[in-house]
Formats: sequence, structure tokens, C-alpha cells
Amino acid sequence: MGFIDRLEKNIAKLEKKIEKNQMQIEQLKEKMNSKKITKAKFNLKKQQIDTKIHGLNARVRVLQGGITKEKKHQEEKAKEKEEKKEKKAKKKK
Repeated sequence: MGFIDRLEKNIAKLEKKIEKNQMQIEQLKEKMNSKKITKAKFNLKKQQIDTKIHGLNARVRVLQGGITKEKKHQEEKAKEKEEKKEKKAKKKK
């Protein structure tokens, strides 16, 4: 379970980064609305942040895929162990 826990921690970290970037976008909107920055600057910065968010979301999806793959692998291992035990029990009889 250690590997899965590490993946889950990494996912949590990435989700925090995503939230932080979304907060930056909100702050930029407020600046634009208060006329501190122009709409063009806002769009440029927003686009940069959106690409970061998109990349982070991709990482999250990859890590989630790793978790499902690892869980499937563990289930297969448990199934193989169970089959070996059944074969040993049959041989002893």
C-alpha cells in the first residue's frame, strides 16, 4: 500500500497547485475589473495559467491510472497466492 499512498499524496499536491492557479485567475479578474491591468494582459496571463492547469490535470490523470494499475496488480497477486494455496491443499489430500 506504500506505493499507492505516495501516488495519492502526489495527486493531493497537484490538486492544491491547481486550486492555487485557479485562485490566481480569480485575482487577475479582480485586477482587470478594477482597471489595474488591461484585458489583453489578463488574457495572456490567464492563458499561461490555463496551460499550467491543463498540464497538472494531465499529471493527475496519469497518477490515477497508475493507482488503478497497481490495485489491479495487487488483486492479481492475491488471486495467484490463493490458487497456489488451493493447489497445495489438493496435493496434501
